[in-house]
Order: sequence, then C-alpha cells, then structure tokens
Amino acid sequence: MYTLYLRYTIDPNKIAAWRTYAEAELEPIAESGGRVVGYYAPTDFAGATSEAFALIDVGTMAEYEKYRARLAAHPKHQENAARVAQEGAILSVYRAIIQRIEAGK
Repeated sequence: MYTLYLRYTIDPNKIAAWRTYAEAELEPIAESGGRVVGYYAPTDFAGATSEAFALIDVGTMAEYEKYRARLAAHPKHQENAARVAQEGAILSVYRAIIQRIEAGK
C-alpha cells in the first residue's frame, strides 16, 4: 500500500480558505480512486501555522497513476484548485509517495 503525502505551505491568514478546499476535495479524491486518510490543519499550540498536511492512500503505483489522471480531469477538483489558487491560500505543495510500516509485514 502506497500513500500520497502532501505538505502544504499555506498563508496562515487564510487557513479557513485552505480548510474549505480540503473539505471540498474529499469527494473528488474518493471518486478518482484515492482514500483520504486525513487532512490536517495547523494549530496555534505547536508547530508552524503555515504548514498543513494530507495523507491519501493510493494502493499500487499503477493505481496512483490512474488516480492522478482522474483527479486532474475531475471538474470539481478543477473548480476547487482554481478557487484556492485565486484566494492565495496555498503557497506551495510538497508531494511524496510513502509506505506504511505495519507489524509483521
């Protein structure tokens, strides 16, 4: 099982816009073949208030490639991406494919 790890650098003054984007992406991601493990927003308690994260299970690398193509073509994703870009909430995105370590596997 592979997981897409996304680290967003966000404008800390636009966390609400990023949250709206994250919530809106749940449906297009699921419809495109990804399984959202979670979107994580920063807090004022500890850590940078300009970093947010997402974990999306994508299965195999072949499934990831299909997921990515389907998501890029998804009309709601395109709307969400355009809206959050216009709002300037996301400054950059780091992407990595990671593997979960589980006992006995």
